[in-house]
Amino acid sequence: QVQVVESGGGLVQAGGSLTLACTTSGLTFDDYAMGWFRQAPGKEREGVSCINWYGSSAYYAESVRGRFTISRDNAKNTLHLQMNSLKPEDTAMYYCAPCRAPYSELQGKSGWGYWGQGTQVTVSS
Repeated sequence: QVQVVESGGGLVQAGGSLTLACTTSGLTFDDYAMGWFRQAPGKEREGVSCINWYGSSAYYAESVRGRFTISRDNAKNTLHLQMNSLKPEDTAMYYCAPCRAPYSELQGKSGWGYWGQGTQVTVSS
């Protein structure tokens, strides 16, 4: 059974930092490009960042490029998102999931049905 658990969110002031983590079980983690997605209230879910299976290539949404860094540890089946210089517009629920090619488009894997509970990030102004 596939399980995805996101953690590390919280309340932070603008300009602050957070590091999100995602752990998975029940899937061969290093078979997948993985990514972070977020959904703010009243908005569609959007791709934030994707990283290839080996961790050698990463892609970012224009809104977070230069502030966020995605990384993965295949030995621990873990995905991270280091978020710096946070802005109020980064406030959202953050989820991790596999990405589909081309990874630069920051789209989730088609038919992925194992979304986790997410972790809430709230940035105050």
